[in-house]
Amino acid sequence: MTHQDSKLIKENVRQFDSDVLAGGSYLYTSERLSARTANARISRSVAEAYNFRGKTVLDVGCGDGAYTVEFPALGARKVLGIDPAAVAIEAAKARSELTRTDNVATFAVGNIYELDSILSEDAFDCIVIRGVLHHLPDAERAIAGLSSFQGTVVIVEPNGNNPVLKLLEKYSKYHVEHEEQSFTPRLIRKWLRHAGFDDLQTTMVNLVPFFCPDWAVSPLETLERLIERLPIARDISCGQSVIVARKLVLKGD
Repeated sequence: MTHQDSKLIKENVRQFDSDVLAGGSYLYTSERLSARTANARISRSVAEAYNFRGKTVLDVGCGDGAYTVEFPALGARKVLGIDPAAVAIEAAKARSELTRTDNVATFAVGNIYELDSILSEDAFDCIVIRGVLHHLPDAERAIAGLSSFQGTVVIVEPNGNNPVLKLLEKYSKYHVEHEEQSFTPRLIRKWLRHAGFDDLQTTMVNLVPFFCPDWAVSPLETLERLIERLPIARDISCGQSVIVARKLVLKGD
């Protein structure tokens, strides 16, 4: 990595490593009820967004591997998870061994801004970028770096339309420490179009915050089933956007 590119690794990488050292995992992949419930809803939306059966998957910004080890159960043939947080990668390897998915899921320290060598060595069908862009110093550049990829990209991001989230990013100790900055789905789609992706689909999901009292989880889940069906309320209130991007193949190409 050049000196210039080293600026693209934020201080939050150390914070994520610190989280793993302190608790064995990231705070949002813990056994807390709200985290488990939110993650389960998001994982269902990822499973519905793309047919992973028999596919090779690159999980960019895989963190502690909590989401990466889900892909073998979806039928993925091979999964590589990369993340700049070295301690998190060690936790991910341990998780894959514990869940007996290490025959499919492997992990390595890697950087979203340096995918060329990885993509040139392996032909991936799908790149998954779950909860990563809002932690980056230059999310637009990260998307631009996907321009040569000819497969499917699945992006999961906090909903930048949500006003409550914008307040949390400014005042929540956790959000500030982890340098979070959410983006609207419209902006992410714009970046994807500039990177050459034509077929874009967006789904808004989940009403349960990762960190909320246990008593609030069940009522929010019930309300979630209604909100996800109401366009305006969904676009403002839901916690995450799931964007699927493909490049259209024209006849004669």
